Amino acid sequence: MTAAERPVLILGARSDIARAMAHGFAERGHPVMLAARSPEALERDATDLALRTKADVTCHRYEALEIDTIESFLDGLPAAPHIVVSAVGLLGDQEQNAADPARAAMVIETNFTGPALALEAAGRRLAKIDGETAIIGISSVAGDRGRARNYVYGAAKAGFSEYLSGMRQKYARTKLHILTVKPGFVATSMTEGMDLPGPLTTTPEKIAAAILRALDRKRMVYYDLKWLLVMTIIKLIPERIFSRLSF
Repeated sequence: MTAAERPVLILGARSDIARAMAHGFAERGHPVMLAARSPEALERDATDLALRTKADVTCHRYEALEIDTIESFLDGLPAAPHIVVSAVGLLGDQEQNAADPARAAMVIETNFTGPALALEAAGRRLAKIDGETAIIGISSVAGDRGRARNYVYGAAKAGFSEYLSGMRQKYARTKLHILTVKPGFVATSMTEGMDLPGPLTTTPEKIAAAILRALDRKRMVYYDLKWLLVMTIIKLIPERIFSRLSF
């Protein structure tokens, strides 16, 4: 099996970043397995992707919150994936999340618990494959420091990033590579209606291309350079001062 033929599994395949990544992998010749809560909603994307790239594309039901079904889900795939991408995410509304424990739990479980446990199960399998494998987890710069505007979402993404860091150390002596992706603002359906700063905002297509380059280069954590600078400065601000800021 050539590198380009390694099957790719994309969890949360309905997101705009996931769609762009699916195109990128398919154009490279990878068979692509799209997984989401409603696989029927993926059919149009799958057909279009297969016609454009001639890649083998299949659709599968995956529910991030059904953590007890992940093993059977992986067992039921048409091929053992060599690359697993988690693009699962839920932003929610911060005020509602903070006021309603059920909403907060949904955001935390969707952004952290479900994806982390799915990648844990996938990692055990990928590490046993004879050849290079990879896990790509889409986290967020929101997890680098808690902010009043999105701390429920940010805390969940922080947990996800740290989980991936621990897995990376666990599998450091294997051929399983683990890449954590920390996008900043991306113009997607999830951020539609938000007042995003143009100079710090990118597109799903650009972030997907950057992720593939980072994977090729065996990067462990990917930041856009602008966001790396921004978050480095933000993390250096003393807590006493930071707590009084309003951005």
